Amino acid sequence: MKLFLPKRLPAKPPLVVILHGCRQTPESFDASSGFSRLAAQRGFVLLYPQQKNANNAHGCFNWFRPSAVARDRGELMSVRQMIEHAIDRHRIDRTRVYIAGLSAGGAMTSALIATYPGLFAGVAIVAGMPFGTARDAVSALRAMKSGTAPPPGGWGSPVKAVSPAQSVWPPVSIWQGTEDRVVKSVNAKACVAQWLEVGGIPEEMRRTVVRPWGTLVRWEQDGRFRVLLYMLQGFGHGLPVRDLGKKGRGRKLDPYVLDAGISAPAELMRLWGLKRFVP
Repeated sequence: MKLFLPKRLPAKPPLVVILHGCRQTPESFDASSGFSRLAAQRGFVLLYPQQKNANNAHGCFNWFRPSAVARDRGELMSVRQMIEHAIDRHRIDRTRVYIAGLSAGGAMTSALIATYPGLFAGVAIVAGMPFGTARDAVSALRAMKSGTAPPPGGWGSPVKAVSPAQSVWPPVSIWQGTEDRVVKSVNAKACVAQWLEVGGIPEEMRRTVVRPWGTLVRWEQDGRFRVLLYMLQGFGHGLPVRDLGKKGRGRKLDPYVLDAGISAPAELMRLWGLKRFVP
């Protein structure tokens, strides 16, 4: 686990957890995305779990292995232990823990919120996969390339099976590029279906807004968003960051952080209410 602790923090700071994708490291992801700079500006603790090459030769979280994503087992348990350690060590506000993941990290994020939904106040799945998509590497690759049929009972059923007593779910934003050749956009639609079903939100309640970078689709309940879909037109596989080439050398260190008309890190700060911290 890699932890960034700003010099100045509120008495009970929020915690933001970022899960990297395959062939990434926390260092490359952070240098290119600027999350640690945002942490210093806005007064939150930043946690990057890091996959070991001994667990996966490509540095991917093993979101497709049932043993890795079972409750209180494997990688899922390891990430939760990191979160609990950070909460206890740094007096984190338990009501303000947020998580985002890219690609394999996005798929692992799906598993974490399905299994431990009460732990998180906000979630972002970027070029990820719905929980319960695959059971091995072969089926995972097939689903990434072509999508897969929903399981019996619909996409919400795998989540309800692991958290049957849960009635309150964190708001979820789902990010996807239309030209993503690693994780096809059909998987983002499956992610949307999963969290709409879990939350009991009718699909037809959507509100669609066309933006210069693509389309934003919102589903709201009680005046607050529950599911958001950011569909980026012409965008590939990666984390969207605006004005990528203008932010310094570090932004060229990671091929999975891509220039776009919208900045996911900045937008997540807005969605999660992480405002500038003034001591």
